[in-house]
Amino acid sequence: MTRPLALVTGGMRRLGAVIAAQLADAGYDLALTSHGDGTPDADLAAALERNASNWKHFPADLSKEGAAAKLMSEVLAHFDRAPDLLVNNAAMFGQDGWEEMSATTLSTHFGLNLFAPLLLSRALVQASGETAQPAIVHIVDQRITNPNGDQLSYTLSKQALAGSVRSLAAALGKRARVNGVAPGLVIPTDDYDDVQMQRLNDDMPLGQLPDAQAIAEAILYLAKARHVTGQMVFVDGGAHLRSYPRDFMHL
Repeated sequence: MTRPLALVTGGMRRLGAVIAAQLADAGYDLALTSHGDGTPDADLAAALERNASNWKHFPADLSKEGAAAKLMSEVLAHFDRAPDLLVNNAAMFGQDGWEEMSATTLSTHFGLNLFAPLLLSRALVQASGETAQPAIVHIVDQRITNPNGDQLSYTLSKQALAGSVRSLAAALGKRARVNGVAPGLVIPTDDYDDVQMQRLNDDMPLGQLPDAQAIAEAILYLAKARHVTGQMVFVDGGAHLRSYPRDFMHL
């Protein structure tokens, strides 16, 4: 039997790499994009090797006009089939507040964080044929429920992406299943120190922040959940249940 094929945007680094590694362990062939070079993170490289995965890196700047259609064409040409799963993970994360927000910050965030996932979803359904039912998973953010004023262009773009889950699921109907995963703080940057991370863990309703593996597990569930569409799954330690005055890095 043909192994299922997953397309993971931003799939070579950080959270995307963990998602891709989990899918490799689950038996997926992989089309992975990045804006940079094609060297996967070490754990992903190990997963690809131990599973003898059929995979390929596709360099892509998904913020560019026509990039989504071009990427889907390249995936089809290489694998000779459309993906069974699309994980819209690639995103940009700016630091603007309302005073810094501009047409430029909005257009750049919405271009990659909203337009690219929607156009890739359309390209996937068009390539899949009328009898197929691919799974589409948007990676959103727990802050969509209780936003603060930080990273405003990013937040607005993720709120729009979250809103698209139900609309796209309804529009596509039986042609595709569309769901979302809303992570909390998963892979901290150098902005966080150990003391702050412990404090944030303690402040979660579940007493701990999620790890990247938990996000990947949620995606794998949605990939296989044949009767689930239009849903948002929060994997955030319960963070969406509380309202935080600032982004986690400022707490």
